[in-house]
Amino acid sequence: MTNDPSTWGARNAHDPTVVRGDDGLWYMFSTDAAAGVSDFPIGAHIRTSTDLVTWSFHGTALGEVPAAAKEWSGAEGLWAPEVVRWPTADGTSRWHMYYSASTFGSRTSAIGLATASSPAGPWADQGIVIATRHDRDAYNAIDAAIAFDRAGRPWMIYGSFFGGIHIVELSAETGTRLRDEPGALIARRPDSVDGAIEGAYIQYRPEEDRFVLFVSYDSLVDTYSVRVGVADEITGPYRDAAGNDLTSPTDERAAATGTKVLGGHRFPGGTGLIAPGHNSIFTDGDATFMVHHVRLADAPTQHEAQIRRVHWNRSGWPVVSPHPFAGAGTERLTAPEQVAGEWDAVRFAPEVSALVEAQRVTIVADAVSDGEPVAVTILVEGVSSRRFAPRSTTGVTHPVVERAEQDETRGGVELEAVVFGAWDPVAGRSVLAFSGIDPNGVVWSGSKAVTS
Repeated sequence: MTNDPSTWGARNAHDPTVVRGDDGLWYMFSTDAAAGVSDFPIGAHIRTSTDLVTWSFHGTALGEVPAAAKEWSGAEGLWAPEVVRWPTADGTSRWHMYYSASTFGSRTSAIGLATASSPAGPWADQGIVIATRHDRDAYNAIDAAIAFDRAGRPWMIYGSFFGGIHIVELSAETGTRLRDEPGALIARRPDSVDGAIEGAYIQYRPEEDRFVLFVSYDSLVDTYSVRVGVADEITGPYRDAAGNDLTSPTDERAAATGTKVLGGHRFPGGTGLIAPGHNSIFTDGDATFMVHHVRLADAPTQHEAQIRRVHWNRSGWPVVSPHPFAGAGTERLTAPEQVAGEWDAVRFAPEVSALVEAQRVTIVADAVSDGEPVAVTILVEGVSSRRFAPRSTTGVTHPVVERAEQDETRGGVELEAVVFGAWDPVAGRSVLAFSGIDPNGVVWSGSKAVTS
């Protein structure tokens, strides 16, 4: 990998977040990391784009670890910058960036705040918002994200492997904590899996009047996946599609808790993607997008940011496109197509951490689409989840959902899905895609097979 950031594009973007400035540009902020590069800019990387596809390196915010955060944590760089347009009484443009300063494996960490009148900067440090000590605190001050409740009050979601994910109310005037407390616990994992959880983000859905928590499980090196839970209040409790409380996973349910909407996968002829995670959500008009980082299966030290469309099924659950966003106009077909037919599909079983290879399936559905999203019930015909259990390389059989036999009895798996358009990078054309949730709360995602 070259030391010249102008050649990176979306490569070397880790823990990304995307916002749109008043100048019409999209801004991506990310951890100041670069795989295989010995000397790279410090201080939260900034990229810009006009189309959410091609990204240009803009420089860094702050340019260094602010003095107070560095003295507290000993950090050499900044992690997981969260950038948000901050509401102001007079409507003037104000932006907040919440950055993390820490070192791997330590709870001695700090979340700081910087402000600017534009995401392009210049950014001015405002000091530490919350700090933790490894030998004092059972939670960890990293990976901040900001959400607003129904009344418009700001909250900060943060936390990691150490102690889980917490949420604390902020001052609308200053952006700092209203009270000197860690806040409410909204998600955690048991010690049997090293408490492996981080990178949380909350999106309010007025359509269902509830809050959606996105969070990453497992290791950012190879097994990351994005999980989801929903709650009626911003402080929880958050439950997955199977009804599991994200704060109370047992050792037996450690891998299965959390509705897995995106994990490692590969479609025929395509690049294998592993460890997608640490996502954030942003919108453009009525369109919802997810930005996350991911690694390449054949070059796992390399990481890059990808953007995907997020759609919402009839029950208001988020489902994610199997293909990265390729730009405006790439999601519409030249003519409507029947949804029924041959598809390549992956099943994101929450208990499976390995890369999932797509398999050819037949879908039955009474619907047509030219790429415009259609919420529809579809039947993945003649299969059960047993077929999608990956082959073991260790002699240990991966578990499958409890009702695999019932799937076979009723002739397939029924999904509450959304069918939509996407750009197939292998076929080099627009295709129909789907993502949906089965009765066991497991997400399936697929791309219609290209036959000509």
